[in-house]
Amino acid sequence: MTTANGAHLDEPHRQGLSQRLNWLRAGVLGANDGIVSTAAVVVGVAGATSDTGPVLIAGLAALVGGAISMALGEYVSVSSQRDSEHALIQKEKRELAEDPEAELAELVGMYEVQGLSRDTATRVANELTASDALKAHLSVELNIDAEDVVSPWAAAFASAVAFTIGALLPLATILLAPVEIRVPLTFVAVLIALAITGYAAAVLGGARRGRAVLRTVIGGALALAATYAVGALFGVGVAG
Repeated sequence: MTTANGAHLDEPHRQGLSQRLNWLRAGVLGANDGIVSTAAVVVGVAGATSDTGPVLIAGLAALVGGAISMALGEYVSVSSQRDSEHALIQKEKRELAEDPEAELAELVGMYEVQGLSRDTATRVANELTASDALKAHLSVELNIDAEDVVSPWAAAFASAVAFTIGALLPLATILLAPVEIRVPLTFVAVLIALAITGYAAAVLGGARRGRAVLRTVIGGALALAATYAVGALFGVGVAG
């Protein structure tokens, strides 16, 4: 099915695509990190002690610290990207104001490189310049939409919320499960959740689903096994 302008509804032509993809990417990565890092902490502590108190304290500390860290990291990263995009937009505005003829010739040349004939490239460049010169140059030269610059606050919020949600899964599992099976049950819950986030990340990135899921699950399993081993060794040392 297509819209009035010929765009397919199932293809990403709608305004705000960069914002939505950035929000989803931050959310998926935040959830994945929340699951793995918090699970690693609580499993490690559970390997050292059977008491619930230390597991709860360590899990909550990992959740709060991780959520803040993820939000800050996303904010700084996306802010740098946004600042770069704004700088490029301002530079293009100056060039269009100072030498519009040269910019038009540059636009024609870029359309020729894409495969259009000289006459067609000239006609397209002239029409787009008459409509919105800045938008035309940003799209062809820099692949930027001035109305769709990413938001660092949206990315930070999505990452923090997703991390928190992801972290609650292993924390709740290990606290609510019977002591004798809480570690293996947490392993199972975490690996299932990682398979889901791996699949979601692959869908968003257009990558192969199976490989992404396998990579995420194996990495999570190794992290849990390593921290549990460290916790068990530490627990034996304290007991001795």
